[in-house]
Amino acid sequence: MGKARKKSRTHKKPGEGENPNAPKTPKTFVMRSGEVGHSVMGLVSDIRRVMEPNTATKLRERNTNRLRDFVAVAGPLGVTHFVILSRTDHGTNLRIARVPRGPTLSFQVKTYSLAKDIAAMQKSPKSPGSEFNLAPLLVLNNFGDSKELKLVSTVFQNMFPPINIQSMHLADARRVVLLNYNSETKHIDFRHYNVSVKPVGVSKSIKRVITTEVPDLQGFSDISEYVLRGAYASESDIEDGPESTVTLGQDYIGRNNRKQDQRAIKLVELGPRMELRLVKIQAGLCDGEVLYHDYIKRTPEEIKAQKVAREKKMQEKAARRKAQEVNVAKKKAEQEAAKEAHRIATGGAPRKAKDGDEDDSDNDNQDSSAKRKRGDDDDEDNEDGYGDESEDNYSDMGDMAPQFSDDEEAFSGEDHDQMEGLSDEDDLE
Repeated sequence: MGKARKKSRTHKKPGEGENPNAPKTPKTFVMRSGEVGHSVMGLVSDIRRVMEPNTATKLRERNTNRLRDFVAVAGPLGVTHFVILSRTDHGTNLRIARVPRGPTLSFQVKTYSLAKDIAAMQKSPKSPGSEFNLAPLLVLNNFGDSKELKLVSTVFQNMFPPINIQSMHLADARRVVLLNYNSETKHIDFRHYNVSVKPVGVSKSIKRVITTEVPDLQGFSDISEYVLRGAYASESDIEDGPESTVTLGQDYIGRNNRKQDQRAIKLVELGPRMELRLVKIQAGLCDGEVLYHDYIKRTPEEIKAQKVAREKKMQEKAARRKAQEVNVAKKKAEQEAAKEAHRIATGGAPRKAKDGDEDDSDNDNQDSSAKRKRGDDDDEDNEDGYGDESEDNYSDMGDMAPQFSDDEEAFSGEDHDQMEGLSDEDDLE
């Protein structure tokens, strides 16, 4: 009889085959909040495409979902960031939250273009290929020294996997995400490009012969006509200047892209394209102390009063939780007393509390020993999947660094852009 097949690809245990000392790969949930319309839904799909392969591409949200539902499954799945898009009467909003304790960055989406709109403007749009199997590189430009911009750049850096220049493969640099801050308008330009290389020092016709299998010779009587037609430099030939020419340190994707060859770097925009403006920074997960607000400025007295009101709210919440625990214990005692009264009324002998406690303890010991005999002593991790310490580096933030609290309340009803739900039935793939 043959040996039973063991599935190793789809039946791996968590952490099996991984380097425990390697840095954890950031993962994201990109989702909508409330009714957003078809255009914003397309933007959600495009942002998921940008974050591939470390995102839930087929995540489905419902109006019955709540933020706590996603927080509950984020830990076991290793999700580190939420990207939430919503739409109000004032426009489209985007929030980036660090799971599970914040901070949360709130942006206003001034303008945006979908990936299909970018492709429609191009003469020869780039067809999607295997470049989405690798995470993109991140380039931050013109982010100043202000505390809020340092925090923004830190959050964006932690959304993408870190790279090691000494050990990375050149073929892994297939896509790039560019974030440029305009200090005059206070807007952040978001761009997404595909990275490709082209031969230098030859005409456009020769490039096609080198980079393709068989050139299209339709309409030419001889190969010389195809080659010699590039007597004048085209726009793409002008781009192959010395400032865009590099020497390949390793073999790269494509034909004849070998080590030590001279190649010109070419970026092809994939989309989406967004123009963002930072509005608010909160210390918690879509809640907590407001560390920065672009429109509302508070005096130190107002900030102190707000802090006192928040502490009072936390104390009231703790008191309600304690009262609830007391009521639950009281209800259980009343139920036990009712059971005992019913047993006596039906002819049973009254049970002594001490003997009953001993019997219960004996039964518990027997049950636990029986479980050990059946081999049910495996450890179960009841944690939410997160460590006590965040791996994000906020050490240079100073007073702007978020102060995390132990308050587990996910959402505040006072926020004007409160999420309307996120079901236990989400399809996370």
